[in-house]
Amino acid sequence: MASNMVYLSATARLVRVGLAVAALGALAACANMNNIPAGTSLAQVEAQFGQPNFSCPDQAGGRHLIWTQQPMGQYAWGTHVDSAGQIGRVTPLLTNEHFRILAKGTWTQDQVRCEFGPPAIIDSVGMPSVSQHVWSYRYRENGAWNSLMYVYFGHDGSHVTRFHPGPDPMYEVHDTPL
Repeated sequence: MASNMVYLSATARLVRVGLAVAALGALAACANMNNIPAGTSLAQVEAQFGQPNFSCPDQAGGRHLIWTQQPMGQYAWGTHVDSAGQIGRVTPLLTNEHFRILAKGTWTQDQVRCEFGPPAIIDSVGMPSVSQHVWSYRYRENGAWNSLMYVYFGHDGSHVTRFHPGPDPMYEVHDTPL
Protein backbone atom coordinates (compact mmCIF):
# COMPACT_ATOMS: atom_id res chain seq x y z
CA MET A 1 0.00 0.00 0.00
CA ALA A 2 2.86 2.38 0.77
CA SER A 3 4.28 1.85 -2.71
CA ASN A 4 0.90 2.85 -4.21
CA MET A 5 0.99 6.09 -2.24
CA VAL A 6 4.48 6.84 -3.52
CA TYR A 7 3.31 6.11 -7.06
CA LEU A 8 0.31 8.42 -6.69
CA SER A 9 2.49 11.11 -5.19
CA ALA A 10 4.97 10.84 -8.07
CA THR A 11 2.09 10.89 -10.58
CA ALA A 12 0.60 13.94 -8.89
CA ARG A 13 3.97 15.69 -9.08
CA LEU A 14 4.29 14.80 -12.75
CA VAL A 15 0.80 16.21 -13.44
CA ARG A 16 1.66 19.42 -11.56
CA VAL A 17 4.90 19.85 -13.52
CA GLY A 18 3.03 19.21 -16.78
CA LEU A 19 0.41 21.82 -15.91
CA ALA A 20 3.12 24.34 -15.00
CA VAL A 21 4.89 23.76 -18.32
CA ALA A 22 1.59 24.14 -20.19
CA ALA A 23 0.86 27.39 -18.34
CA LEU A 24 4.30 28.77 -19.21
CA GLY A 25 3.75 27.79 -22.84
CA ALA A 26 0.42 29.60 -22.86
CA LEU A 27 2.05 32.71 -21.41
CA ALA A 28 4.83 32.58 -24.01
CA ALA A 29 2.21 32.39 -26.77
CA CYS A 30 0.70 35.62 -25.44
CA ALA A 31 4.03 37.39 -26.03
CA ASN A 32 4.31 36.29 -29.66
CA MET A 33 4.96 39.05 -32.19
CA ASN A 34 2.49 37.40 -34.59
CA ASN A 35 -0.33 38.43 -32.24
CA ILE A 36 0.31 42.19 -32.46
CA PRO A 37 -2.63 43.82 -34.24
CA ALA A 38 -2.01 46.16 -37.18
CA GLY A 39 -2.41 49.79 -36.14
CA THR A 40 -0.55 49.32 -32.85
CA SER A 41 1.86 52.15 -32.14
CA LEU A 42 5.53 51.43 -32.64
CA ALA A 43 6.15 52.73 -29.10
CA GLN A 44 3.89 49.99 -27.67
CA VAL A 45 5.62 47.29 -29.70
CA GLU A 46 9.07 48.52 -28.64
CA ALA A 47 7.97 48.61 -24.99
CA GLN A 48 7.03 44.92 -25.18
CA PHE A 49 9.64 43.52 -27.60
CA GLY A 50 12.45 46.08 -27.67
CA GLN A 51 13.74 48.09 -30.58
CA PRO A 52 14.00 46.43 -33.99
CA ASN A 53 17.42 45.07 -34.94
CA PHE A 54 17.22 46.36 -38.49
CA SER A 55 15.32 48.99 -40.42
CA CYS A 56 15.26 50.37 -43.95
CA PRO A 57 13.04 52.74 -45.93
CA ASP A 58 10.06 51.19 -47.70
CA GLN A 59 8.44 52.21 -50.98
CA ALA A 60 5.45 53.85 -49.26
CA GLY A 61 7.57 56.44 -47.44
CA GLY A 62 7.63 54.61 -44.12
CA ARG A 63 10.13 52.09 -42.79
CA HIS A 64 10.38 48.31 -42.85
CA LEU A 65 11.37 47.10 -39.38
CA ILE A 66 12.83 43.72 -38.49
CA TRP A 67 13.23 42.03 -35.12
CA THR A 68 15.63 39.15 -35.75
CA GLN A 69 17.35 36.49 -33.70
CA GLN A 70 20.12 36.03 -36.31
CA PRO A 71 22.93 35.03 -36.22
CA MET A 72 22.21 32.22 -33.74
CA GLY A 73 18.39 32.21 -33.58
CA GLN A 74 15.91 30.90 -36.13
CA TYR A 75 13.18 33.54 -36.16
CA ALA A 76 12.64 37.06 -37.45
CA TRP A 77 9.52 39.22 -37.70
CA GLY A 78 8.92 42.20 -39.92
CA THR A 79 6.43 45.00 -40.26
CA HIS A 80 6.05 48.36 -41.93
CA VAL A 81 5.64 51.51 -39.86
CA ASP A 82 4.07 54.62 -41.33
CA SER A 83 5.03 58.24 -40.72
CA ALA A 84 2.49 58.41 -37.86
CA GLY A 85 4.28 55.59 -36.01
CA GLN A 86 1.58 52.93 -36.60
CA ILE A 87 2.67 49.45 -37.60
CA GLY A 88 1.16 47.21 -40.25
CA ARG A 89 0.69 43.48 -39.91
CA VAL A 90 3.65 41.71 -38.25
CA THR A 91 4.77 38.70 -40.29
CA PRO A 92 7.28 35.93 -39.65
CA LEU A 93 10.08 36.36 -42.20
CA LEU A 94 12.16 33.18 -41.97
CA THR A 95 9.68 30.67 -43.36
CA ASN A 96 9.62 28.55 -46.52
CA GLU A 97 6.59 30.50 -47.73
CA HIS A 98 8.25 33.88 -47.26
CA PHE A 99 11.57 32.81 -48.81
CA ARG A 100 9.64 31.92 -52.00
CA ILE A 101 9.34 35.66 -52.66
CA LEU A 102 12.95 35.47 -53.85
CA ALA A 103 11.76 33.54 -56.94
CA LYS A 104 9.86 36.62 -58.16
CA GLY A 105 11.79 39.37 -59.90
CA THR A 106 15.40 40.39 -59.36
CA TRP A 107 16.72 40.75 -55.81
CA THR A 108 19.85 42.70 -54.88
CA GLN A 109 21.75 42.21 -51.63
CA ASP A 110 20.24 45.42 -50.22
CA GLN A 111 16.72 44.24 -51.07
CA VAL A 112 17.29 40.82 -49.48
CA ARG A 113 18.74 42.43 -46.33
CA CYS A 114 15.77 44.80 -46.15
CA GLU A 115 13.26 41.95 -46.58
CA PHE A 116 14.81 39.33 -44.28
CA GLY A 117 17.32 41.23 -42.15
CA PRO A 118 21.03 40.49 -41.88
CA PRO A 119 21.98 36.85 -42.53
CA ALA A 120 23.53 34.53 -39.96
CA ILE A 121 26.48 33.74 -42.23
CA ILE A 122 28.04 35.50 -45.23
CA ASP A 123 30.37 33.26 -47.18
CA SER A 124 31.48 32.29 -50.66
CA VAL A 125 31.61 28.91 -52.37
CA GLY A 126 33.32 27.54 -55.45
CA MET A 127 36.65 27.88 -57.15
CA PRO A 128 38.02 31.44 -57.45
CA SER A 129 36.99 31.78 -61.10
CA VAL A 130 33.39 30.75 -60.38
CA SER A 131 33.06 31.75 -56.73
CA GLN A 132 29.58 32.78 -55.57
CA HIS A 133 28.51 34.95 -52.64
CA VAL A 134 26.20 33.03 -50.30
CA TRP A 135 24.09 34.36 -47.45
CA SER A 136 22.71 31.80 -44.99
CA TYR A 137 19.70 32.38 -42.76
CA ARG A 138 19.05 30.06 -39.80
CA TYR A 139 15.40 29.02 -39.60
CA ARG A 140 13.01 26.19 -38.75
CA GLU A 141 12.21 24.61 -42.11
CA ASN A 142 8.51 23.77 -42.21
CA GLY A 143 8.43 24.74 -38.53
CA ALA A 144 10.32 21.56 -37.63
CA TRP A 145 13.89 21.16 -38.91
CA ASN A 146 16.97 23.14 -37.91
CA SER A 147 17.95 24.51 -41.31
CA LEU A 148 19.78 27.19 -43.22
CA MET A 149 18.29 28.93 -46.25
CA TYR A 150 21.18 29.47 -48.65
CA VAL A 151 20.76 32.55 -50.85
CA TYR A 152 23.28 32.75 -53.73
CA PHE A 153 24.22 36.06 -55.33
CA GLY A 154 26.39 34.77 -58.15
CA HIS A 155 29.98 35.60 -58.99
CA ASP A 156 29.59 39.39 -58.99
CA GLY A 157 27.20 39.49 -56.00
CA SER A 158 24.77 41.74 -57.87
CA HIS A 159 21.55 39.71 -57.56
CA VAL A 160 20.03 36.46 -56.31
CA THR A 161 20.69 33.60 -58.70
CA ARG A 162 19.15 30.78 -56.64
CA PHE A 163 18.22 29.74 -53.11
CA HIS A 164 17.58 26.47 -51.31
CA PRO A 165 17.32 25.05 -47.77
CA GLY A 166 19.77 22.64 -46.18
CA PRO A 167 20.54 21.23 -42.73
CA ASP A 168 22.14 23.61 -40.26
CA PRO A 169 25.54 22.13 -39.34
CA MET A 170 25.39 23.91 -35.99
CA TYR A 171 22.82 21.32 -34.89
CA GLU A 172 24.53 18.28 -36.39
CA VAL A 173 25.73 15.66 -33.92
CA HIS A 174 29.43 15.01 -34.40
CA ASP A 175 30.87 11.71 -33.24
CA THR A 176 34.26 12.05 -31.62
CA PRO A 177 36.86 9.30 -31.94
CA LEU A 178 37.67 7.30 -28.85
